[in-house]
Amino acid sequence: MEKKTPLYENHVAAGGKIVPFAGYLLPVQYPAGVIAEHKAVREGCGMFDVSHMGEIRCTGKDALKNLNRLLTNDFTVMYDGQARYSPMCNEQGGVVDDLIVYKEADENYFIVVNAANKDKDFAWMKAHQTGEVCFTDISEEIVQIALQGPLAEQILRRLTAEENIPTAYYSAVFDGKVGEIPCIISRTGYTGADGFEFYCDAKQGPALWDLLLAEGKPEGLIPCGLGARDTLRLEAGMPLYGHEMDDSVSPREAGLGMFVKMEKTDFIGKAALELRGTPARKRIGLKVTGRGIIREHCDLYANGRLVGRTTSGTHAPYLGYPIAMALVEAGVATVGSVLEADVRGRKVAAEIVKLPFYKKEAN
Repeated sequence: MEKKTPLYENHVAAGGKIVPFAGYLLPVQYPAGVIAEHKAVREGCGMFDVSHMGEIRCTGKDALKNLNRLLTNDFTVMYDGQARYSPMCNEQGGVVDDLIVYKEADENYFIVVNAANKDKDFAWMKAHQTGEVCFTDISEEIVQIALQGPLAEQILRRLTAEENIPTAYYSAVFDGKVGEIPCIISRTGYTGADGFEFYCDAKQGPALWDLLLAEGKPEGLIPCGLGARDTLRLEAGMPLYGHEMDDSVSPREAGLGMFVKMEKTDFIGKAALELRGTPARKRIGLKVTGRGIIREHCDLYANGRLVGRTTSGTHAPYLGYPIAMALVEAGVATVGSVLEADVRGRKVAAEIVKLPFYKKEAN
């Protein structure tokens, strides 16, 4: 049976269309619709309930040592409040999950993992821990809310002190407050837009949601669902676990090589990645030039030869045309080349383009 996040009643009251997702009942959209929600994030501001995500604490004298062994990125040099993205590999070099690690202080880290993988990730960490370290699953205690869009900071400034607003992307203030509600305020997101993610006590989640929604009314802030979250991340070229990567896809194949620090002494999966050598597959972006929308799991052809499969695909509301991501043979992954997707027996042409499809303008 699916769980409800602490914000479930807020979604129902706002007319959210509730669907099961990753073990939870969540809004896929609200009455405004996916396109309006998507454009709100690109042009104004939108707000998401991401409380289905998992949160794990990693503490102890050997916390850093464990993170560096479990994850492909290097966490040796981080300042307090800094966040860092990383894949977590299995022994074969496939991706167990991708996650974000925040350093709260020495020997004290806060990890955010994907919803569908929460239990798997926690079990993996526990099974591979070494030395003096403690992994604690605190997911049920936390509400996570994402405030995303170019007007997000304008809204937040009316609710908190200057020192509570993180200035650098991928950084956080751990002892922040929004109104009178204590929370972690993080400058992160999964939309390709500027914005913040808030982590607070589950009991105070509904109050935080209502406060942000009321305060953002002048900016046109609206609640957004899973539909817009997916179209936004795809437009921004952000991979999603279970689509662009999984236990059989390496982080290098998924285009995450910059987060794999092979110069580290060791990490789980390093030997397998060395053995694999140069990736035979590559994640690419596709702009559909033919008629139709290319979804996930469509076979891709180059000159009539099967070369890969799409992993995600949709009509991009802000860009105004259909896009897709795919894993294809590295030899055909050239920007400007044209592939054909088999869409229910019909061939649809698409041009390989540079990722991300959408990138916010610098201030």
